[in-house]
Amino acid sequence: MELFEAIRGRRSIRSYRPDGVSERDIEKILEAAVLAPSAGNLQSWEFVIVTEHITKMALAEAAHGQDFITEAPVVIVVCANKGRSAKRYRERGANLYSIQDTAAATQNILLAAYALGYGTCWIGAFDETRAAQIIRAPPEIRPVAIVPIGVPAESPNPPPRIDLNKVVHYERFK
Repeated sequence: MELFEAIRGRRSIRSYRPDGVSERDIEKILEAAVLAPSAGNLQSWEFVIVTEHITKMALAEAAHGQDFITEAPVVIVVCANKGRSAKRYRERGANLYSIQDTAAATQNILLAAYALGYGTCWIGAFDETRAAQIIRAPPEIRPVAIVPIGVPAESPNPPPRIDLNKVVHYERFK
């Protein structure tokens, strides 16, 4: 799949067919994730692969009742390893760079999954403390995104986007 086709075609999917996701495809998706850029190449991300229904139910509850999470055969919880980034960049590494690193990795997950024929949804609205408890994250690990992955059972229209002339500034804000 061509890159711009993937960028234009990917949608947030909130309904999944029961078809599985192969281990090989999950591996390809995770390989794409770790190819993302990261501050100082510290790669301050961790990925928890969830397939157990009971764990997906708990994550859906932590995500304020986003029950479609349970429909996806695979859920990836993308986590920031604050300690890894803080070793070099101190507070800025822990509180910003590690988050930027995971955002880049998450975007790669979304695009790789789409290129392989799967749907995803980047979920950022969740009780972080509860999600950390569910996946048994150590203190330096911060859950940043929950990404359900599966064969889409819907085909949403593209959402509206802000015109470039409203968000692009040359040299400085006017």
